[in-house]
Amino acid sequence: MSDTKIPQGGYAARQPGHHPVALYPPYRTSVKRSPQAAPLSFPTSIGEESGPVFGHDLLGPLDADLLHNYAQDGASAIGPRIIVHGKVRDQFDRPVAGALIEVWQANAGGRYRHKKEGYIAPLDPNFGGCGRTITREDGSYEFRTVLPGPYPWPNGPNDWRPAHIHFSLFGAGFAQRLITQMYFEGDPLIWRCPIVGSIGDKSAVERLIAPLDMNRTVPMDARAYEFNITLRGRRQTMFENRMEGL
Repeated sequence: MSDTKIPQGGYAARQPGHHPVALYPPYRTSVKRSPQAAPLSFPTSIGEESGPVFGHDLLGPLDADLLHNYAQDGASAIGPRIIVHGKVRDQFDRPVAGALIEVWQANAGGRYRHKKEGYIAPLDPNFGGCGRTITREDGSYEFRTVLPGPYPWPNGPNDWRPAHIHFSLFGAGFAQRLITQMYFEGDPLIWRCPIVGSIGDKSAVERLIAPLDMNRTVPMDARAYEFNITLRGRRQTMFENRMEGL
């Protein structure tokens, strides 16, 4: 599909048909959360197109290092070490610099550090599960963390979420906000997950699966996975569970 037309102003519209359906009964929560009326579209405003703007001075030295940003001195999070890297681009393949990326995830045992967590896997005292970074001039970013574990969730009698990392992005403007999930190549739970099943386009699901990248793997240290993200437009990375986007 050709997608080379440059917009004359504002942001190109999303393609709602490429995103998860809002009402997908196998994903039980969607029955109550899905909108009851058709979404409304509005033209973007200057405020949405020009902000917010984030600077590197917002970040701490370990914000992108989830192995150590919650650990005690001299300790490290437990689990298979990985590097997650990629580039953030707009729909015309231009790099998006200065995008704030925030991530959160379960620990290597599949447990979140959250007061409402109900899974019995143990907490890792040296893993908080949150991090953030800002994209460089070429749109690139990188995190160090542990491979999250899969976990059960109370959707069906025996549903398990595949290993995944949540991403929240603020691009060059608020209208480029994106919340999504990254999965890992080779995980057999991906295609059994009801949340993933709400995305009808197989190629869209595949864009959420990060392949193993042996070229960035650090010997005797960490494997690497590449996850590239597109903000808005026809090639937009799938919004987590809202077909209308933000």
